[in-house]
Amino acid sequence: MNPSPNWSSGLKFYDFLDKAPAIGKLVIIEGTERVLADRALEVILDRLLPPEVRDLNLNRFAAESLTDAAGVREAVQGMPFLAERRIVAVADTQSMRSAPREALWAVAQDVPEGNTLVLLDLLSPRSQRPMAFGALAGRSALRVDTTAGEDTRERFVQETLQRIGAKAEARVVEELARSQADLAAVRNDLEKLGLSGKRITIVDLEREALAIEDPKAYKYASALAEGKIVQALAIAHESFANDPRNAAIPLLSALATECNYLWESSRPGGELPSRARWRERFLRPLARRIGERRARIAYERAVRGIEAIVTGRAGNDPDDHRALVDRISVELSKLSRR
Repeated sequence: MNPSPNWSSGLKFYDFLDKAPAIGKLVIIEGTERVLADRALEVILDRLLPPEVRDLNLNRFAAESLTDAAGVREAVQGMPFLAERRIVAVADTQSMRSAPREALWAVAQDVPEGNTLVLLDLLSPRSQRPMAFGALAGRSALRVDTTAGEDTRERFVQETLQRIGAKAEARVVEELARSQADLAAVRNDLEKLGLSGKRITIVDLEREALAIEDPKAYKYASALAEGKIVQALAIAHESFANDPRNAAIPLLSALATECNYLWESSRPGGELPSRARWRERFLRPLARRIGERRARIAYERAVRGIEAIVTGRAGNDPDDHRALVDRISVELSKLSRR
C-alpha cells in the first residue's frame, strides 16, 4: 500500500446527507459510528438503485468471509442489469488481515465506469494500523466520515427524538451531545425513555445511564446469548405474566445491550464500556464463538424489535409484544452455536 497517504479529509456524515455529492466509482465510509455508517450506505443505495432493480445489481460482502478479493473483483467487474449502476459493498473492512486487505485495495483501484464499490472501513481517517482506506484514497474517492463531534451528536439526538415523537429538556440534548457513548446506545436510551410519552428530563437520563439492568431481563438476555432458549423463554414468559404491558421493552433492551457487548468484544480492537468491563472474562470467549457478524445481526434484530414496539408496528396488545419477543428469541436461539 502507498506509504505516503493523502490526509485530505472526507465529508462529515451530515454534509454528505445535505449536500448529496456525486457518487463515483469508489466510496469509503470511515469513522467509528456504525449507526451512521449503515445509514450512509442505505442513502447511497436509495440514490443509485431503485428498489425494483436493487436485488439484481447489489452485491454485499462481509469482510470476515473474504480470504481473498476474487469474489469482490468479479462482482465489481460485472455489468449492470436493467439499471445504470452496479453496487458492491464490503462491510467491516477494518477487521481484515493485511494480505486480503491489500488485495481488496488493488480491486478498489480498478472499478469500471458505471459501477460503484463501497468500503465500510470503520477506522479513524488517521489510523495507521491498519492504514485507513480513506487516507490512502485521498481525493480519489468519495469519503464519508462518521466520526461524531458535538454538532453531529446533537443533530442525531434531535432526529431521534423527532422520529419517536418525544421531547426532551435542552440539558438532555446537551449532555448527550457531549457524551462519549456510541450513538447506538444513545438511540436505545432515548427510545426507552420516550415510551412514557412525557418530556425527557435530565433526571430521567441520569437514572437510565446509572440504572442496573433489570435482573430478569438481564438473565433472559444472558441465557439467550448462551443458547439456553428454554431458560430464556421461561424468564420472558414470567416477565409478561407479572407485567404484560411493560415487559417487552426491558427484555429487548437487555438483549440489545448484551448483543452490543458481544459485537464490541468480537471486533478487532473492540472495547467494552467501563460499566461492563467486569464481565469481560465471560463475554470475550462467548464473543469469539459467536463471531462479529452474528453478534451484529443479533444486535440489529433486537433493536428492530424495540423500534417496532415504539412505533406501533408491532401492535398495541401485550399478546403482540409477547409474540414478538418469542419470535426474536427463537430466531436468535442458535446465536452461540457453531
